[in-house]
This record gives sequence, structure tokens and C-alpha cells, in this order.
Amino acid sequence: MTAPVLNVPQSSIEESVNMAIHEDVGDGDITAQLIPEDEIAIATVITREDCVLSGMDWFEEVFRQIDDEVLIEWLAEDGDNLVAGQTICSLSGSSRSILTGERTALNFLQTLSFTATRSAAYANAVADTNTIVLDTRKTIPGLRLAQKYAVSCGGCQNHRIGLYDAILIKENHILACGSIQRAIEEARIHNPEMPIEVEVESIDELNQAMAAEANRVLLDNFDNKQLKQAVKICGGKIPLEASGNVTLDNIHDIALTGVDFISTGALTKDIQAIDLSMRFS
Repeated sequence: MTAPVLNVPQSSIEESVNMAIHEDVGDGDITAQLIPEDEIAIATVITREDCVLSGMDWFEEVFRQIDDEVLIEWLAEDGDNLVAGQTICSLSGSSRSILTGERTALNFLQTLSFTATRSAAYANAVADTNTIVLDTRKTIPGLRLAQKYAVSCGGCQNHRIGLYDAILIKENHILACGSIQRAIEEARIHNPEMPIEVEVESIDELNQAMAAEANRVLLDNFDNKQLKQAVKICGGKIPLEASGNVTLDNIHDIALTGVDFISTGALTKDIQAIDLSMRFS
């Protein structure tokens, strides 16, 4: 199953890049001033490890904001599987501009490529099942849309983007409202057209959520025996999502319980940037 790729507004990309450039360049790149102003360079970016590429638009935006005369030629596209030593792109233009944008551009590319690579590993782990792997809101602050885009490049799918586009009633919401039933009733009063997902921590709470006609249930930290029981109880009446302590080692077994979705923060919060390198020719 191919994941739909998130369409990130250009304004979001511009805002993220502008903030990143400002924190790195500040009042100006004083080291780049060592290079003659009119010197032109050609540089290449390579990956030193296998990965799934993601982040081209952010990379390009860095140089557009620093110097839109820097030309970039891509030899791969977002979502491509790359092998160690492969050239990703080449750049030509002002040496100063390329040096100034190098780190910020690579930061975006290697961070988002890791998210895509990790997502691909999780998607591949359940490829022989009907279960869809979802991301969460456990993202790097300021990079929510960028990381969710990278997740989709890797073949997983996006859960809600934020608190504004979907209802997910969790433990503290239930405690504050008094019961699952009351929480769902309140949600329908405030947002009658929006589907409601409820997080439950036991079979009893699952039954309560079903009785209150939740549209989807998140099974939090259920073991595989409990997941199978939940799938049997629901009988396909509502989608079930498993979450909590999901790893590459156990996700396939979780999928085999029959749940419709598995969500994990590991796609976006456990970041180890892909080793990319830019070199002048």
C-alpha cells in the first residue's frame, strides 16, 4: 500500500528555513568572507550510508533565500532508496553562498532523510499484512509538517497533524470529563461532524468506548493477547489502533493480531541524522 505524500505549504517551508538560517547565519557568515566574493564553485552532496531521501524542498529553499543564483541539479528524488556513496545532487554558484548555506541545508536533508529511512523500515516490517503504520505528534518542535512529510516519503502514513484537525480523547481528557461516555458526548457537542478516536487502557474501557459509539479506538500498551481479544470483540465494527512500546522487533507480531493501525513516535522522535557530505570539486 502506497502512503499518500503530505503536501506541505510553501509558506511553511519558507518559515522553517528562514528561522534555521537566522539562527546559523545571524548578522553574517564571517568565515565565508575569507573567500573572494566573485569566486564560483561546484559542489556535490553524497550519502555515506543507505537511506531514503527526503527534504529536497527545504534544501532548495535554503539556497533560494541565501542566493537564488546557486543552481542545484538533483540526481535523485524524495522517496528514492539511495546506497552509500551515491551522489544526491550537485550545486554551482558563489563559493561564499554555498558555504554559508551548506550546514543548514544538510541539516534539513539529513534529518528528514533519517525520518523517511526509519519510516521505510517500519512500513516494510508490516508489508505482508493489512496494517498501516502511523506517526504521532512526537516531532521536533518547529518541524512538524516537515517530519510528517518525511514519514510519508518513507511509506508510512500520518495520524493527525496537530490538536486542531482531529479529536483524540486520552486518559486525562476522560478523567477531566468524568467518563468515556461523557467525554464523547462533549466532543460531539463541540464538533458534531468530526470523527472521534478514544484511547483506552483495558478491555473494559474498550467496551465503554464502543457503547458510546466512538469512531476509532486506540489500544494503549495492550499486549498481543489483549490486542487479539480486542480485535475479536470489535469484529471489524470500528478501526483499532495499537500504540505503546512499538519497535522494529515487535511491530510485525503486533500487526498479526489484526489491528488496523499501529502508531509509533519512533518515526519522528528518535533521530540520528543520515551521514551526508558536501564537497567542493
